[in-house]
Amino acid sequence: MIDLTKNEEVLEKAVERAKEMGVVIPTLAQMKNPDLIPEKVKERLKEVDLWDVDPVNLFRISWHNEPTESGGQYDGVNYVELPSELTGVDAKIIALVGKWMPTGAHKIGPTFGCLVPKLVTGQFDPTSEKAVWPSTGNYCRGGAYNSKLLGCDSIAILPEEMSQERFEWLEHMADEVIPTVGSESNVKEIFDKCWELKETRDNINVFNQFEELGNHLWHYEVTGNAMVKAFEEVNGKNLAGVVLTSGSAGTLGSADKVKELYPHAKLAVSEALQCPTLLNNGYGAHRIEGIGDKHIPWVHNVKNTDMVMAVDDDYVMNIVRLFNTDVGHEYLKEIGVPEETIENLDLMGISCIANMLSAIKFAKYYELGEDDVIVTVFTDSMELYGSRVEEMVAEADGYEKMDAAVDYERYILGTTIDYVEELDYYSKKRIHNLKYYTWIEQQGRELEELNAQWYDYDNYWGELHKMAPEIDKLINEFNERTGLLEELEE
Repeated sequence: MIDLTKNEEVLEKAVERAKEMGVVIPTLAQMKNPDLIPEKVKERLKEVDLWDVDPVNLFRISWHNEPTESGGQYDGVNYVELPSELTGVDAKIIALVGKWMPTGAHKIGPTFGCLVPKLVTGQFDPTSEKAVWPSTGNYCRGGAYNSKLLGCDSIAILPEEMSQERFEWLEHMADEVIPTVGSESNVKEIFDKCWELKETRDNINVFNQFEELGNHLWHYEVTGNAMVKAFEEVNGKNLAGVVLTSGSAGTLGSADKVKELYPHAKLAVSEALQCPTLLNNGYGAHRIEGIGDKHIPWVHNVKNTDMVMAVDDDYVMNIVRLFNTDVGHEYLKEIGVPEETIENLDLMGISCIANMLSAIKFAKYYELGEDDVIVTVFTDSMELYGSRVEEMVAEADGYEKMDAAVDYERYILGTTIDYVEELDYYSKKRIHNLKYYTWIEQQGRELEELNAQWYDYDNYWGELHKMAPEIDKLINEFNERTGLLEELEE
């Protein structure tokens, strides 16, 4: 469970720092339902840009933000529907959009979910400790951003082969940026660097998204509810499933909420074919930035997973080029893809395209029809990967209409049901048991807790899912101690 034991001495320091920085912390309930946010906050947001380093932007950690870069308020859930003219399947594929959160990525939410329980209990001292954010990209960006709001030092750790845009932005936000060897599939190297920091530096507090259960809980509570609202808005008759690639596996927690309300829905988890850890206990390297591999995250509720699949990173990268060139847009328009859809293609970052392909696989595997709805997430946008598009266009030596036609036919319409496995009891247990090598042998977690995740399922995951109100209570108490909440409610 998430430890909510209070350290009163440190908590008082955290309260004073929040008061000094003007920080009011939103509750999970407010993130789910912006109607609960004080009117003074909403008025203040009219004056603030989406990426501004302003504490009021904590209230924009929500799926309900208006899709604008400045002064936005709240609206319905931010999602897009991908039409069959693009996907080639009859099923409705809808995706929550992460671009309209601070930092342009949904990972700002999990950083909140990992940081805030420690902050409001006094387990993290923002006046003396450095917040360490191990990541394959977006998570450390969100963590550095939240750290800046609190006025504390941050250390961002990410693989050296991630996009240049990530490093350039972090240079201005994090106090220290540590590149590690490899690409997004080199997660162990990130963990090793965390251990090195713990052993060689003082006042380090590591917020590891791969093991912090606050990551899972935030998505269960906030993303899961947003998915349900989006499904209800599109008037689909059957919520067939939630389909997501696995990075830290936190976003998979949203499916736990969805499946509580729609028990027939399935959770399909995807990964890169070049590193098929879930599918085939495999290893390797790939180019789908934003997902991590070669281990099963501690926060992955494997027993609630119904299917695993793999997508070829070559498919993904060629679609990146198709979706982000004028030639590609012109071809898609010619074949009848709606202009509104074409205009929104840049809402998909690289791993988002993998999510789209995975949803298409899911639709084809189960032969879904127009009454069926598949929900996924666009975690970030191409705004964070412009250099990758430039590289691909340069490599193509002149991208033409015929190239676009080939890419669409081969990589979207040509997506098949290969590399897909429906999981039975022992298939799930095989994947769950892979946690042992990373978390028990290497990272020092307890075998008893690993077994509880599987054998004491309802108590472990069920009790975790009940913790949101308790955390919200602590957040409210923290805000009351700063005195800033009272000013907002006057």
